[in-house]
Amino acid sequence: MQGIWPGPARRGKDLIPIKDDSPLLRRPYATMALLALNLMVYFYQALLPPRVELLLVHQYGLVPVWLSGWEAWGRPPQWIARPFTLITYQFLHGSIFHVGFNLLYLWIFGGKVEDALGRLRFVIFYLLGGVLAGMAQVLAAPGSPLPVIGASGAVAAVLGAYLVLYPRNHILVLFWFFFFVRLIPVPALVFLGIWFALQVLNAGSGSVAWMAHIGGFVAGMLMVRCFLPRPPAPW
Repeated sequence: MQGIWPGPARRGKDLIPIKDDSPLLRRPYATMALLALNLMVYFYQALLPPRVELLLVHQYGLVPVWLSGWEAWGRPPQWIARPFTLITYQFLHGSIFHVGFNLLYLWIFGGKVEDALGRLRFVIFYLLGGVLAGMAQVLAAPGSPLPVIGASGAVAAVLGAYLVLYPRNHILVLFWFFFFVRLIPVPALVFLGIWFALQVLNAGSGSVAWMAHIGGFVAGMLMVRCFLPRPPAPW
């Protein structure tokens, strides 16, 4: 299977976001609900026998070949019956680190985007971002039979929205280089620019669905202003 996630520190050196530097205007209940739902689904997965979990991932993960219309292993495409997987794949994860890093990014960046959009608009934006990210991965690898799972297509859309809305905010980042560890403030424009550049540079490598990251991020940047509440009409 292919996991999609922002990418944990796993090479002895990395930048790990801790928080942004601006206070929230209200409690991010929608973000908290999405965090809780992802965690509940993950712990449900973790309690399943391995074979049953694998069947669950193939049933509710995003399998590009089934949505693209390509045939795989002599099996007919099932795209008509499986569009729901563009939503369900967003809530499945492969490990505690997979879900943990996705939700870390969602917690840090989601609250501010929710502030700007409002709770209901934010949830719709988040899910639509995940759908568009999934479609980007399907277009990039239409014949792949491997299930794609993970929240970071949707989270990438949140990152793209954050960049458009708050480019001058600062992100407190844990800088880790082997034994050197320090907290440093980094402009959101720089941090998210580096993040996006890494997705592009890594595209096509390993078992991460990089095109879902790229597609989600670009989708979030392009559509976030359409979700902003309209200002009240002047009298």
